[in-house]
Amino acid sequence: MIYSDIALDAVVVAILADLFLLRTQMITRGIYWLTYALIFPFQLLTNWWLTSRKIVQYSPTEIIGRRLAGAPIEDLLFGFSMILFTLALWEFFSQRRGASPREPVN
Repeated sequence: MIYSDIALDAVVVAILADLFLLRTQMITRGIYWLTYALIFPFQLLTNWWLTSRKIVQYSPTEIIGRRLAGAPIEDLLFGFSMILFTLALWEFFSQRRGASPREPVN
């Protein structure tokens, strides 16, 4: 399995977990997309910094080949799934503790 496959699988798993396993429906909310829009530029900046300094290197045979900010486009998919899954878990456990999603948990 190459990095591209893993990134695509991560997106599918995150969406299915959000909609059907955790049932938070985070991906359907505007706040998710606002959060993602705020995080996205920093993901690009981090990708650029890590790849331009050769801290992270990708084998050309393991990626699609297209890059954005120095990193393969698969990184955007992986980042999307990490953010979605993290926020869905946060929402899920907040609801289980009985807290409103908009109230801080003490």
